[in-house]
Amino acid sequence: MAHEKTRPRPTHAETAILQVLWERGPSTVREVHEVLSAQRAIGYTTVLKLLQIMHEKGLVRRDESQRSHRYQAVSSQRRTQQQLVSELLERAFGGSMRSLVMHALSSRKASPEDLAEIRGLLDELEGRRS
Repeated sequence: MAHEKTRPRPTHAETAILQVLWERGPSTVREVHEVLSAQRAIGYTTVLKLLQIMHEKGLVRRDESQRSHRYQAVSSQRRTQQQLVSELLERAFGGSMRSLVMHALSSRKASPEDLAEIRGLLDELEGRRS
């Protein structure tokens, strides 16, 4: 992943739009606005402008074949999350995976299900090393 061209880091507002696109798939400005406005006050023109900026930044692609343009996330949710976590790891934790995980686990109470999944992942990773 270090050799591939990294996309610009989405802002908080852009990440909210990407979340809608990942959940719904290709969507019009109106569809994205409907979802976001149910969560918080946001104007239609704000969503339109953000999607235009995201298109210029290469975060979304736009299908202009119909009257209502449809927008789609360029990168998958997983790839975007990996990029953001990698940047956070380097910028905030000096590359220390241990420090990142310790801060994440101590900043918010983890559910028993989350802890079980984390243990399973650790067991899987340990098994790969053997």
